[in-house]
Amino acid sequence: MENDVKLLRVSSKSKPNSVAGAIAGIIRTDNRVQVQTIGAGALNQAVKGIAIARGFIAPTGQELVCIPFFKDIEVNGEVKTAMVLNVESR
Repeated sequence: MENDVKLLRVSSKSKPNSVAGAIAGIIRTDNRVQVQTIGAGALNQAVKGIAIARGFIAPTGQELVCIPFFKDIEVNGEVKTAMVLNVESR
């Protein structure tokens, strides 16, 4: 089930409005998306994006729910801990 979920990678340089648009677009078609971040700056931009996306989705009567978890991932041969946010509409 996890394999068919779209993955959105967010960095500290990502623009919250762009993140929000991507999240809202995926939620409209798939009802869920995983947002992956590494570092506090990236997590900050992701959470802002989710908050903005909530405003885009709310008029449809849906509510966004965010479920965070940690995941070890390999980046350039180095293992890093990512925070992944499962975002779903309910």
